[in-house]
Amino acid sequence: MKYTKKDLGSFGLHLIHTNKFKTITIKVMFHTPIQKEEITKRCILSDILLQSSKKYESKRSLTIEAEELYSAEVGTSTQRLGNYIFTSFILQALNDRYTEEGNLDKSIAFLSEILFQPDVEKKAFQKEKLDLAKYNAVSNMSMIKEDAASYSTIRMLEAYDKESPISYRMSGYVEDIEKVTEENLYECYQKMIDNDYVDIFVVGNFDNKEMLSLIKKYFKFKKVKKKKASYYLPVKKPRKRRLFAKETIDNTQSKLSIACPIGKLTPYERDYSLVLANLILGGCTDSKLFQEVREQNSLCYTIHSMASKLDSLLLISAGIDRNHFQKTVELITQNLNKMKKGNITSKEIETAKEFYHTSLEEIEENENTMINEILSEEILGLEPIATRLEKMNKVRKQDIIKVCKKINMDTVFLLEGVKNEES
Repeated sequence: MKYTKKDLGSFGLHLIHTNKFKTITIKVMFHTPIQKEEITKRCILSDILLQSSKKYESKRSLTIEAEELYSAEVGTSTQRLGNYIFTSFILQALNDRYTEEGNLDKSIAFLSEILFQPDVEKKAFQKEKLDLAKYNAVSNMSMIKEDAASYSTIRMLEAYDKESPISYRMSGYVEDIEKVTEENLYECYQKMIDNDYVDIFVVGNFDNKEMLSLIKKYFKFKKVKKKKASYYLPVKKPRKRRLFAKETIDNTQSKLSIACPIGKLTPYERDYSLVLANLILGGCTDSKLFQEVREQNSLCYTIHSMASKLDSLLLISAGIDRNHFQKTVELITQNLNKMKKGNITSKEIETAKEFYHTSLEEIEENENTMINEILSEEILGLEPIATRLEKMNKVRKQDIIKVCKKINMDTVFLLEGVKNEES
């Protein structure tokens, strides 16, 4: 992987050169400080832009054109990273060497058409297409509970801090759907195009000069923007007493979700010590939680932890039988406390470091992980991979203990399955 960054004034261009794939992947990321009332609009906007454009007046027309471009794929996503909302549009097209000369040019033009030539009249989207996008939004929102693990995390974060962006539902809110009109959705679109920070990532086997020329040709943003708000959410002090919350679900399995706020960290602690602490606690199959809670005591079906650096939060999730709730929480608490007291073996540290090394080696196996790696370096200020590997090898046991002492269990949420397995 060879990475080149270019600041083109109105947007950043990230060229990630690799010969591992037959496709060229282009991801256009719009991002701006998040506002709860704008999330639903953003989701609907992403959908409606992929329904039609000035040139392609229906979803069918877009689909036919994509097929003509050797089955090019265009997709979209909306996500939160710390204090920002990201609205992304992704194109994946075959490299010209596997199709015909000019196919990539046409594919990029196709994505540009979708982004810059929306199907609007008199500064308003068409009502029938907005109605369809609203219907799709309601359907997506209604499906949240179908993924019990994700729903449990959402409900836990809402209990943890309902006022913080950390609790926002990125599929949007039903109560906001009817507030979206043909006119204000277009205003949302124009605001995104004119004011959002934009980063364009390109992954594949291409000539940098030719790609730069194509990007400049098809992506013309007028304004130069400077970031004002931090990506990081404020560090939150844990409650004096843990908050326990519960909700029932018609399922045989229960889902446990725990929020552990992390105290203020130095950049070294955040990028190195915390990473190892999480891996040792619950971030891999050799972790303390996996081995003790799942393997030795058979209290859960799955269990893992994840460190969210931008949110200053460690999340722990488990699939359990509801009768094992109390014992599972006790063992999780015990293992975290043991780590704070230094109950960490040299083997656990070495295993965590090996897992970290392997995960970095696997980054180049997937276009999305490569993009996420560069994005993380951008917004988290991560050092280059080679430097991180070298520094990670030098992390000591006392560094991990110090970070563990800054992690405190705050909110415990149980999505309790009440369905009887025999029924």
